[in-house]
Amino acid sequence: MLRDVPGQRSLQKNLMLASSTASVAGMTNVVGVIAFLSFVSNVTGHVATLAGNISDRNIREVYIVIYWLFMFFLGAFISNFIVRSLENKSTYRANATPILMEIIILTGVAIYGNDVYNGSEMQREAITGAVLFSMGLQNGLVSRASGGLIKTTHLTGLITDLGVELAELLHPNVENTRTLREKIYIRLTILAFFIFGGVLGGYLFNIIGIATFFVIPCILLTILLYDIYPVLLHRLKKRLFS
Repeated sequence: MLRDVPGQRSLQKNLMLASSTASVAGMTNVVGVIAFLSFVSNVTGHVATLAGNISDRNIREVYIVIYWLFMFFLGAFISNFIVRSLENKSTYRANATPILMEIIILTGVAIYGNDVYNGSEMQREAITGAVLFSMGLQNGLVSRASGGLIKTTHLTGLITDLGVELAELLHPNVENTRTLREKIYIRLTILAFFIFGGVLGGYLFNIIGIATFFVIPCILLTILLYDIYPVLLHRLKKRLFS
């Protein structure tokens, strides 16, 4: 999933990347809302909140929301900067680094949330910023890796694109529909797995609480291992039978 360069990815690879990262975004968002009372995989609601706080002259809340927006932006910025810096050496290493950073951050959130978090406003705001940063990392990476086709935390744009592409697909003047169909498959996959991840996250939170954040990095780990597993297996066989 992470070895392919934009424009050369198969539909299967895009669907796998879309499903895995969308489920992560859905789980993270639902668990974030339940645990920290904040949306942590998108910024649309935070922009609306920012406007409301400015109107109400609630200066402290304005600063907090600006901090959250900046953290998501910073995650996307750093993700793309890293990929741009490393892609000439190794496409896999370039794409894997932001995922590894996301795993470390979310594991840290799981440890802190499970052992230290006491529900204070300062802790809630700081943790929300950290999770938004990790979602920025993920969204920036999958967007670049897929050539802008996949954005797993941006459902408003996804629904818009889906409506436009369905209209194109059903229009009688459209001749080549293969590309459109593939895009629609990917959009529907993102939507379905975002919902699935949200439902799973809510279910797990009812059982294990904030420790659900330990589950999310495991999904991300499978993305990292998918590309290197065949290589490791080949090396192991070579050593065993050489």
